[in-house]
Amino acid sequence: MKSKNKKKSYKTVNRSPGTVLYRGKKQSTVTAVDIINYSKESYHKLETQNVEEAFHFKGNDQVTWINVNGLNNTSEIEKLGNHYGLHPLTMEDVLNTNHRPKMDEFDNYLFIILKMLYFNNEEELVYEQVSMVVGEHYVITFQESDGDVFDDLRDRISSGKGRGRSMGSDYLMYAIIDAIVDNYLTVIEAFGDKIEDIENRIFESDTDNNTTANSIQLLKREVLKIRRSVFPLREVISRLDKIENSIIDEKTHNFLRDLYDHIVQVNESIEVYREMVWSLLDMYMSIISNKMNEVMKVLTIIATIFIPLTFIAGVYGMNFDHIPELHYKYSYFILWGVMIFIFLMMLIYFRKKKWL
Repeated sequence: MKSKNKKKSYKTVNRSPGTVLYRGKKQSTVTAVDIINYSKESYHKLETQNVEEAFHFKGNDQVTWINVNGLNNTSEIEKLGNHYGLHPLTMEDVLNTNHRPKMDEFDNYLFIILKMLYFNNEEELVYEQVSMVVGEHYVITFQESDGDVFDDLRDRISSGKGRGRSMGSDYLMYAIIDAIVDNYLTVIEAFGDKIEDIENRIFESDTDNNTTANSIQLLKREVLKIRRSVFPLREVISRLDKIENSIIDEKTHNFLRDLYDHIVQVNESIEVYREMVWSLLDMYMSIISNKMNEVMKVLTIIATIFIPLTFIAGVYGMNFDHIPELHYKYSYFILWGVMIFIFLMMLIYFRKKKWL
């Protein structure tokens, strides 16, 4: 198994920079393209499996959002990239779904990589890369498969609610990032509930220790994975706010600054939950140690009680011919009385010491 993963990691060795090669896990049979073209007065939506349908939207005065689902059909992705003049390094990064969040500035567009987190219908946490190209009047987003967090944004655009329809592609870029960041908070709150649930289970006496330990370990891995996905976005938004580019209007910088505050809040929440998970692990180990100490305490008390009784039994169990007490008529009953008396005295002593 180890050699198999190693072989996969060396798949792109010795390939030239800018090679268009899909590096992901989700294989789609088709490339679905959702196109939304809008202005303040008009709205048009098109769903197709032919990327060439998006070509004639380039150059109009309206804002066009092209969302591509499915990346393994590299020839189709390359057609779209060539038509919109995307750099080969940009196309390489779009198809590398394990890329770190980042922002690159080119002559006629901005390129942004984000990590989208959401719960699917089975309540499983999904990690998906969203690559975004922002041009003068267009935004192109690339996803591996169907399912995202942009439904509310699409509804606002179609209904004309809010300021989105009257703004440019830079505001659409902000709205997409904002939708992703807002869903981070939803995911983090769900993890907060999981932490609280595990914390309650730790203090239950009938809890399966192995199950609890595995749950804490899985939760720790998930929090670290979320942190790796979210933490770099702070730098990305900061750069977006600071760059001077004609694509980003001055009004949009105010929204980006507010978005920066949100991502700072998200990162702080992640750090808090990260510390809580580590505290859960320490708490779990402490409780397990305390339970073990209680067991050892009981066993030690039992052993201490039986030490003098065993000594007495051992003395009178020796096979010597001359043990005067053995020939006394009531020796057996006296011996039992002495042993019971010692047992009771030791119990009273342990209770006074509050060891029992």
